[in-house]
Amino acid sequence: MDGKLRPFFEPNSVAIIGASSTPGKPGHEVIRNILANGYAGRLYLVNPKGGEILGMPVQPSIADLPAGIDLAIIILPAETSPQALRNCAAKGITHAVLSAGGFAEVDEGRAQIQQELVDIIREREICVLGPNTSGNISTPHRFTSSFFPLGKIRRGKVSYIAQTGNFATHTMKYILTSENFGVSRVIGLGNKIDIDESEALEYLADDPETSAIVMYLESFKRPRRFLEIAREVTRIKPVVMLKGGSTEIGRHAAVAHTAAMAAEDRLVDSMLRQAGIVRIWDYTHLILAGKALSMVPLPRGNRVSFLAPSGAMLVVLADLCIHLGLEIPDLGPDALQRLQEISLPFIRMRNPVDIWVAASVKGVEFGYREGMEAVLKDPAIDAVVPILMLTKDTGIPSFDFIIELARKYSEKPLLVTFSGERQYMEDCKEFIEPASVPTFPEIEQPFEVLSILARCRRAMNRPQ
Repeated sequence: MDGKLRPFFEPNSVAIIGASSTPGKPGHEVIRNILANGYAGRLYLVNPKGGEILGMPVQPSIADLPAGIDLAIIILPAETSPQALRNCAAKGITHAVLSAGGFAEVDEGRAQIQQELVDIIREREICVLGPNTSGNISTPHRFTSSFFPLGKIRRGKVSYIAQTGNFATHTMKYILTSENFGVSRVIGLGNKIDIDESEALEYLADDPETSAIVMYLESFKRPRRFLEIAREVTRIKPVVMLKGGSTEIGRHAAVAHTAAMAAEDRLVDSMLRQAGIVRIWDYTHLILAGKALSMVPLPRGNRVSFLAPSGAMLVVLADLCIHLGLEIPDLGPDALQRLQEISLPFIRMRNPVDIWVAASVKGVEFGYREGMEAVLKDPAIDAVVPILMLTKDTGIPSFDFIIELARKYSEKPLLVTFSGERQYMEDCKEFIEPASVPTFPEIEQPFEVLSILARCRRAMNRPQ
């Protein structure tokens, strides 16, 4: 693993420059986050006022810190960040997270301050994440430099590289409070004056704690180097990317956001295909793809079966599958025979599966369990999506059978969605997702996600 970035993710000692005793301020919330995650290293606080914060002593200056500190988190205004970085370098601190915004993304004057930081980095040979970043997360080391009030961050095996602060702030808060998956690493690149997407990707490629990588980028700092690294990474780990700034309006927004100039989108599209990176187009898919990659294996192919309680759903979702590049193959004779056995003679069973007759005649749990197992057994099927109809009047199954089937056929992704009463949909989500069976509130979403997963498999298996 690239040792250059290790102090950001495995620091043994951390100094917070700009620590604050005021709740709500970034310099205070970053301390609370670090403590909430059980960071086991040494933590040093710096504020000219000295005293104590949260029971820890505060040093009045960087010069008062002991030698040998691995990482500095500098939470100061843009104007004072360069001098703080100089002082950290003078103290022998070789790695720093620069949290402040207000640099090249604002105007030319602020761009000069950013250039001053670049000059310091080159002169002192230090390593910097940011500026204009909300920091990074490393759950295997129980550490974060995020200043957003997150509390304890759930550990997982998917990592994010984001040219935006929100994956270490409000999007992470959403994942922690609304989803049941966690993260391994999060790298907020910010303005990328030093650490860029190529170095971040290279670090995660060798990271044993990262099984898949999800990215949001607005620009490529070194496109050729990025392509070189990505071509290798995507053969061993799936990589999914949302590329911002694909339109003229989006490009203008990207400049205001991170001082990024987006490349011609056709060239970007071609580069990502060459690299084996699966491109996505919806912001929501950054979360949904991370969720699926956390919970299920990649499918062997793109052949899907789904079970729906509605003829209209069968038609519309079959159309959607074709649009998404998914196949709906004919089922084998064993699967067809079993489906016919659990239904009524006048219902012709096929793929996709009209499950409601079986569920209404023989019970919701029986119908779905037997129908799902029939298609999961079929060697012609790579992934299965049951659309559960959940209402009190028609009966609520126990949900245990879904977990049992997912474990029994663990080589095939099982993605669940719903129709019916919201309460029971939420109950199902909270019951089965901790057992690594992902659920999706919108009926189209599991198919969209399966398309992403199938493209990941195809990219990993592409010819040399």
